[in-house]
Amino acid sequence: KVPVLMLSFFQYALNSGIRRYHVSPALCQRAKVAMSHFEPNEYINYEKLEKNINIVRKRLDRPLTLSEKIVYGHLDDPAKQEIERGKTYLRLRPDRVAMQDATAQMAMLQFISSGLPKVAVPSTIHCDHLIEAQSGGEKDLRRAKDINQEVYNFLATAGAKYGVGFWKPGSGIIHQIILENYSYPGVMLIGTDSHTPNGGGLGGICIGVGGADAVDVMAGIPWELKCPKVIGVKLTGKLSGWTSPKDVILKVAGILTVKGGTGAIIEYHGPGVDSISCTGMATICNMGAEIGATTSIFPYNARMKKYLGKTGRADIAALADEFKQHLVPDSGCQYDQVIEINLSELKPHINGPFTPDLAHPVSDIGAVAEKEGWPVDIRVGLIGSCTNSSYEDMGRSAAVAKQALAHGLKCKSKFTITPGSEQIRATIERDGYAEILREVGGLVLANACGPCIGQWDRKDIKKGEKNTIVTSYNRNFTGRNDANPETHAFVTSPEIVTALSIAGTLKFNPETDYLTGADGKKFKLEAPDADELPKLEFDPGQDTYQYPPKDGSGQHVDVSPTSQRLQLLEPFDKWDGKDLEDMLILIKVKGKCTTDHISAAGPWLKFRGHLDNISNNLLIGAINIENGKANSVRNALTQEFGPVPDTARYYKKMGVKWAVIGDENYGEGSSREHAALEPRHLGGRVIITKSFARIHETNLKKQGLLPLTFADPADYNKIHPVDKLSIVGLKDFAPGKPLKCIIKHPNGSQETIMLNHTFNESQIEWFQAGSALNRMKELQQKSS
Repeated sequence: KVPVLMLSFFQYALNSGIRRYHVSPALCQRAKVAMSHFEPNEYINYEKLEKNINIVRKRLDRPLTLSEKIVYGHLDDPAKQEIERGKTYLRLRPDRVAMQDATAQMAMLQFISSGLPKVAVPSTIHCDHLIEAQSGGEKDLRRAKDINQEVYNFLATAGAKYGVGFWKPGSGIIHQIILENYSYPGVMLIGTDSHTPNGGGLGGICIGVGGADAVDVMAGIPWELKCPKVIGVKLTGKLSGWTSPKDVILKVAGILTVKGGTGAIIEYHGPGVDSISCTGMATICNMGAEIGATTSIFPYNARMKKYLGKTGRADIAALADEFKQHLVPDSGCQYDQVIEINLSELKPHINGPFTPDLAHPVSDIGAVAEKEGWPVDIRVGLIGSCTNSSYEDMGRSAAVAKQALAHGLKCKSKFTITPGSEQIRATIERDGYAEILREVGGLVLANACGPCIGQWDRKDIKKGEKNTIVTSYNRNFTGRNDANPETHAFVTSPEIVTALSIAGTLKFNPETDYLTGADGKKFKLEAPDADELPKLEFDPGQDTYQYPPKDGSGQHVDVSPTSQRLQLLEPFDKWDGKDLEDMLILIKVKGKCTTDHISAAGPWLKFRGHLDNISNNLLIGAINIENGKANSVRNALTQEFGPVPDTARYYKKMGVKWAVIGDENYGEGSSREHAALEPRHLGGRVIITKSFARIHETNLKKQGLLPLTFADPADYNKIHPVDKLSIVGLKDFAPGKPLKCIIKHPNGSQETIMLNHTFNESQIEWFQAGSALNRMKELQQKSS
């Protein structure tokens, strides 16, 4: 009886019925093409996309960007949905969900709490985040399987019970697996990882979200997204020489900065697009997360068709050809902002340290580093990651390494290689690239995220030792890769990483500088050239996919009450109907505060399924403006300084509500919703900042917190860590209506400031219910 009641709830509460699958033959009259090899009975529905686009185009009476076509093509109600870029909230029906293992734990725990019997859309779990780089691929994988057995078993059995496909550890990085198997032109996919936009390299709208958003989609509920603006990046000219696709996004990051893309989709277009491989386009879209973009996308073209064919999906390419007019922008469409880049003039770039938008031409970085006092000697070079681990990336790096070997040279720096997937690993082994990279001094790591997300048991330095690393990764915040705040991390292309690792210094420019061979003769590296796809078919390697059974109702999912890794969720408390008065300030954060600062990764990843345990890392990386230290805040009740989590727990024990004060773009970086769950779990109520990153702001709302922004950013300076805050007027909390904040200083004086918010009516109901999940259950109970 319970499932019937729940289905009735969705029909009643959302006026949209239960989820309509893509399997209906009536909706696929021209051809029935499966969304993937793994879901032969789930079909691509371009006719529904076409129908929705035509409805919206008639309403708006203007040409549409590609982003608009795919987003509006997935509207729940295209005839009535209010559409205004940057203002209205859209109700959307994504095609599928993907979750990586670190975020999937909390997402599946929340889905279990919903009581639903099975996911409503095709969904997958990918085991890539829990494998620590230590001694090499095979050993590290065996060790990870042993250490994480409880978590992997939970995810595998939960996937089997609720109809979710399960990619076992060793399969590869979620985004590479999606590109190889699940992304396609026109798809709308949401993933519980901030680099989900990687799928835009195949012409899809792929968006990073928190686990609670994934639960909505898996439950068959329309998913809300603020109607994105569209930033156009017009590409002219042609890539050549040492310049790579990575340099496009490194350049764009330098232009837009880490928050310049917030609330917008980056849409690449123009004649230069055709000079970029499909996996190169994916690289560019992937790192669009670093500029705060909702996602990034390229128009369907011959390079995508070629990739689809090589990955066994020629039928999808043929269908996309039929509907191509809906998979490219309309002529004359208007963008909110346009950036133009001439690829023929673009030079190789390297960005960093400590932020991915600090862009430098490779030719300048040596001089800049010396001037700034950054270490120029490179300790480690690391290639791979979800951003740059394609066959083409490995081939170009191997082409550089092969030249060095021919002159008797190996890497002066330590050098690691991370294949993006089991398919890439097996294929580069077969084609000799892996052996070349090993010969030049490289260590091939597991098919996993590894050092890119801090899963790196680094031994060559001590914590606090100033050093430089260069990577082909996407993110380089302080301490991200190795937990050492003195590691200066720079991001660039894999071939530049390889060249710099051979030279061992930032002062080397491969375009102009010479190396000295083992014979004492000088030589210059030639620009690398490599095939974008293998001449033979891809070698799939080992079979690492677990299909969900047709009926998983009898599957048992075990969560031990004594587990230190997994913990069933308890609902958060409802709003008591009163104003939030005399809140203490847990911390006033100084400067950049990413989700890595709020909820660190690395060794903490093992607790992603246990909310109470992982809450012991709450804000331990944030800098306290009061003393300039990390993880040291004043306890306002005892006046003693102590760790942030301990102080929050003390306030919670004493029944005292608290707030956090933040700076610009608070919560940028990873999509991890633990950065929202933890403050809620430890008694937080309000986060007040100058501005928020998109995903984190939504995650905070989902967990019943109030993310608010200063109406006047200068008011940040009016609040001191020793003050008390009251948020008044909550009984009249309404969309577009600012809230009043009363600041009470220790000397008895008071100041009043105004705080803005972006809540809509349904999101206010989340706050009132205590969380979005609580609200779902309330509606369910009403319908029964």
